[in-house]
Amino acid sequence: MLPAAMPKILPLRSAQTIAVLAVTQIISWGTTFDMLGVMGRIVAPELNLPNEVVFFGLSIMMLVSALAGPATGRLLGRHGAAKIMASASVIFAIGLLLLASAHEILVYGLAWIVIGLGGALGLSAPAYTAVVEREGLDGKRIIAILMLFTGLSATIFWPVLALMNDLVGWRMTFVFSAMLQIFVCLPLYLFGLPKPIDRNEQTQATDTVPVDFTPPERRRAFFLVAAATAISSFISFGLSPSLLALLQHSGASPALALQLGSARGAIGVSARFVDMALGRRGNALLTSLVGTGLVLFSFLLAATVTSSAPVLVIFMVLYGFGTGVLAVARALLPLSLFSPREFGLQSARLSMPQNLANAAAPVIFTALLDRVGATAALVTGAVLSAISLVLVLMLVGLVRRVNGRAAEPSPAS
Repeated sequence: MLPAAMPKILPLRSAQTIAVLAVTQIISWGTTFDMLGVMGRIVAPELNLPNEVVFFGLSIMMLVSALAGPATGRLLGRHGAAKIMASASVIFAIGLLLLASAHEILVYGLAWIVIGLGGALGLSAPAYTAVVEREGLDGKRIIAILMLFTGLSATIFWPVLALMNDLVGWRMTFVFSAMLQIFVCLPLYLFGLPKPIDRNEQTQATDTVPVDFTPPERRRAFFLVAAATAISSFISFGLSPSLLALLQHSGASPALALQLGSARGAIGVSARFVDMALGRRGNALLTSLVGTGLVLFSFLLAATVTSSAPVLVIFMVLYGFGTGVLAVARALLPLSLFSPREFGLQSARLSMPQNLANAAAPVIFTALLDRVGATAALVTGAVLSAISLVLVLMLVGLVRRVNGRAAEPSPAS
């Protein structure tokens, strides 16, 4: 049934755009941010560094990406996404080769600075910009489809990196990752993407406001969205690199931990598919409530129930599905509350607290897990999820009050 429907959903040009960006984003996420989930605790003893110092590389990456964000926006507008992402492939390769050659902390830290710059130029926002350049007003639908594929980066690359490490060692694994950037991603960006469309269609953007906030309500809504999405991003980005270790600390064998950790990406993708399939019937606020609730319940289950293989499987299903739908909610919440014309501005403003949370989260969760234990990490996740759930409920209440006021008949009538 699905293949028969695909031509109606995806014209050839759109399918080509998605195919190129799906492959390159999976490789780019898999060989950078997701990579330490498998390689971090292998590299740490080789470099005589504590685990949290090794995982601090991810914090460096996210901080550099955040700082480089405004300049990246200007470069994208001036040169187009294809050239900028092609340069990101070269920069990623340089950073990965630096990692392969690292013998002490200075080179290791420098490598993550370089990778962070590549992240600003080549991950998520530039990819979504490439979609809009080629799809115009239909870009939101293509971005939603692209998110289905990019959620597979850890699912694909954790087993690949583990196998490569077993075969050739961690240094050659990083060299292999750099070669993927040069020989797969770089030519796809330069020669695989369709040409951008004319921008005349972009003038059709509307100023329709989904929710008619007053200025104070608007500020409060933005604060609630920023806080809730930053917390959910903190949890998912913080736990992702330490997920295999958390599962093993909770009683899983190394083989089971790798299987469950790899399945997390597929579960998250299935959640994104469900959300995308709802189409216009979907609701970003409802998605946020469901996703946050599932993540909260997953942490409570794992923290309070005696660990066993079935419990860990249920935990992974709940956590993977919850974080999957929350990823979609973070992308679409601004469009559900503010006008389409403001979508880019509000998304950029929201990215700052999210990136700051992403930078701090891996180190905090790694330290909690290594120095206090799995239960402490799970309880922390549960507390943060509960706070995020309260914030989303407050946002839902605010939107309902505004919509209720708008539905009331005016005094003049």
